[in-house]
Amino acid sequence: MATNVHLTPELEAFARERVKEGNYNSVSEVVRSGLRLLKEQQERKRAFDAMIAETVRETDDKGARALEDVLSSAEEIIDMAER
Repeated sequence: MATNVHLTPELEAFARERVKEGNYNSVSEVVRSGLRLLKEQQERKRAFDAMIAETVRETDDKGARALEDVLSSAEEIIDMAER
């Protein structure tokens, strides 16, 4: 599927430099790579937002815990995993 993309002069120069360096075969590959990174970033943000929402729900259900207790539990889990 052909799609035209209009880049600012700075972005076009950046993309062409990546091609010139041999990192990509075409400006289209550079754009696709950038879009893949954007997609990954948005997926990570969605996962992070979901984790925060779950943490808020858990805090509402079970109450807040002191930071020291959380750190102590985390250290125990790490110690067990290293054994």
